[in-house]
Amino acid sequence: MTRSGIPSPEYPAEGGPIVLFDGECNLCNATVQFIIRHDRKGVFRFASLQGAYGSSLLASLGMPNITPDTFLLQADGRVYLQSEGALRTLRRLGLPWSLSYVFIILPAGLRDAVYAYVARNRYRWFGKRETCYLPTPELWARFLD
Repeated sequence: MTRSGIPSPEYPAEGGPIVLFDGECNLCNATVQFIIRHDRKGVFRFASLQGAYGSSLLASLGMPNITPDTFLLQADGRVYLQSEGALRTLRRLGLPWSLSYVFIILPAGLRDAVYAYVARNRYRWFGKRETCYLPTPELWARFLD
């Protein structure tokens, strides 16, 4: 799987970067809530990998059978996966979170190996939801599905 900046065929013309996440994963839902809390400008939007938008994007990228353990950031007409997506997301949150972008200097294989280890164990360590996260009415506009 290509790790860096896949051209995004379905990038919405309006709005900011989009984080695609596993809607059933407690860790992933906590990550979305973390991003919401620290996104001072409110630019991030969200979609679950299991939803219509996420499924459509994955199919258009030729990845319809991707497992939901992949973090995706869709920004600037590109899609960033796994550790690169996570680091680029943190970078956009500003200080102090943007300092973590220094880890981009590590080889992608090493970063993604750590990412994959956490992803494989996320349900065991953090649990799994039976339903996807539902945002509050105030946040609903930032969710695509």
